[in-house]
Amino acid sequence: MSENKFYTFIPFFIFIGIFLGAGILLGDFYKIPSPIAIFVGIVSAFLIFYKTPMNDKVISLIQGCGDSKIITMCIIYLLAGAFAVITKAIGGVDTMVNIGLSLVPIDYLAIGIFIIACFLSLSIGTSVGTVVALGPIVVGLAEKSGTSMGLLCGALLGGAMFGDNLSIISDTTITATQTIGCEMKDKFRANFKLALPAALLTILILFFSKSASADVALELGDTSNFWVVLPYILIIVLALVGVQVFVALFISILMAGIIGLVQSNFDILGLANLTYEGFLSMNEIFLLSMLTGGLARMVEDQGGIQWLLTKMKKFMKSPKSAEYGIAGLVSAIAVCLANNTVSILVAGNLAKDITTEYNLDKPRVASILDIFACIVQGILPYGAQILILLSFTNGKIDYLDLMQYSYYFFALLIITLIYMVFGRKNTQTQLKEV
Repeated sequence: MSENKFYTFIPFFIFIGIFLGAGILLGDFYKIPSPIAIFVGIVSAFLIFYKTPMNDKVISLIQGCGDSKIITMCIIYLLAGAFAVITKAIGGVDTMVNIGLSLVPIDYLAIGIFIIACFLSLSIGTSVGTVVALGPIVVGLAEKSGTSMGLLCGALLGGAMFGDNLSIISDTTITATQTIGCEMKDKFRANFKLALPAALLTILILFFSKSASADVALELGDTSNFWVVLPYILIIVLALVGVQVFVALFISILMAGIIGLVQSNFDILGLANLTYEGFLSMNEIFLLSMLTGGLARMVEDQGGIQWLLTKMKKFMKSPKSAEYGIAGLVSAIAVCLANNTVSILVAGNLAKDITTEYNLDKPRVASILDIFACIVQGILPYGAQILILLSFTNGKIDYLDLMQYSYYFFALLIITLIYMVFGRKNTQTQLKEV
């Protein structure tokens, strides 16, 4: 019988305990920076693994932090941050929202808000950013039009998570593809097959959920400057045609920068500073990814990952049950951490080993990781997206009011489970010997 290696995961439990405990006690899961929580976990690993020579532990940490997939992920984060900041500076977010709302009939506000949130989150790659940008507008529209605030806010929440799960510049997509080791375009296509039907089903439900609205005129901002929306459209098109993510991001950043220069939103120096501001905006996830990679390597070198994989194999009798195991693993971690990106990071190494062991389709596994992490994040009462959105309503609706209209999450869960049960490929992605 193999030696019990459960103790090797104690540093991760310490990290989870600090992250979750501080969030509950302080009422804000982002009060303590996550890199500090993982740093405490790393310090505890140095103490717990006392039998291992200090030099070996340091080497494990550094090798994990400097892993090529971790560094690739971090560089993509930097570029994604620059894209988000520059496109916002040229007025892309405001213009996109105004154009969307100008095209939406007042009777179908819920559908319009859902579609706008889908496109916005797909373009900027963040559900929190989408909720922050659209939340006050949605609450105001509900009050002015007489439409159910819960219905509109539920539509916004679902649309925001649609893009968070799917966007090629979303940190969850970047993390899932890099940890599993698949191409972003392949994961996008696999994920799109699930997210699109869920979105269409949500639109259908919202169509029959429309409520009577007052005869009001919406006050919108400028919708004439369509040029500032082009970088968002470009990055989606480049993703669909399979352009390498570094190239896609660079071209899209370049286009946004040129538009800003032509419109005199900023000069060359201003563009440089905005780019750097974008880099800094990814500082937390950059450090968290790097340090999590280091801690994961320390646990792996202690035999913890292999031990847990051996234990999980007792419940995994087939590739299908292995996929269920991955879905359950990332969901459980997401409940504990209330952060979909961190959940994928923590589950990533083990999920990759399971993928290799059972010769699973990598884009499919990356999609499952991302989808279940995002579903859990979207329905957690203490998740950032829900807490922020409810704060905009000033107590006019509560968590249950929001959840009863959050159709997208339940549609995505049902479609994904059906896909996992009945949609298994006969031919698996073959492992390549290097």
